[in-house]
Amino acid sequence: MVKLSVIIPTFNEEAFVEEALKSVSFADEIIVVDSFSTDKTPEIVKKYATKFLQRTFDNFSNQKNFALKEASGDWVLFLDADERIPQKLKTEILKTLENPKHGGYKLNFPHYFMDRFLYHHSDDVLRLVIRDGAHFTGLVHEKLNCKGSIGKLKSMVEHYTYKGLQNYISKKESYAWFQAEQLFAKGKKVTWGHLLIKPTFRFIKSYIIRGSYKDGVPGLTISVINAYGVFSRYVKLMLLQKGMR
Repeated sequence: MVKLSVIIPTFNEEAFVEEALKSVSFADEIIVVDSFSTDKTPEIVKKYATKFLQRTFDNFSNQKNFALKEASGDWVLFLDADERIPQKLKTEILKTLENPKHGGYKLNFPHYFMDRFLYHHSDDVLRLVIRDGAHFTGLVHEKLNCKGSIGKLKSMVEHYTYKGLQNYISKKESYAWFQAEQLFAKGKKVTWGHLLIKPTFRFIKSYIIRGSYKDGVPGLTISVINAYGVFSRYVKLMLLQKGMR
């Protein structure tokens, strides 16, 4: 019988993690890798997790690869503390693993913002993979790699993406520094195109091409902040190049 492991990274997620853990109670193994939370996250996690690990955070890939080495399941599902696996998706996952046709599966994540799910602002992300050969690369917006072809499940993950406007902007700022550092290490140079064209295109892609305009004011807000995130990335790269961080 196929065995499923779930891996959840955490840091100060006491408000969200319990529901995430409950939603994957069907798994054979639940592994939580915590970045030394200072709230009640460890206390909550230990009620549900098979393994509770702690590791000083350096980047997202290393954190998840560390936990991956501790997994014993044939398949691994990666979940964040603000995500939930609803019953419909649980049923689809279990049925898929009875006779998998691919080495990995993407899940659909509609973003949750301003008290609603934004169905026109969603991402298909590889999260369910065969454990053998699976690994992450990249510092931020890390990429999960797996052996074999990749399919997609139909049911959606409940992703309570942003804990408010300030939290969303703070995340963008944090990600922008990681991305700038990656570009700096590669010797990337900032141009006016990076500062003007790329943020503009990100807004057009999000708001018009992907259809976020159908999600009303929340869709507009998300699109504007995403464009700002791109702009911020290259401003930070410029600061790194000038030694001004």
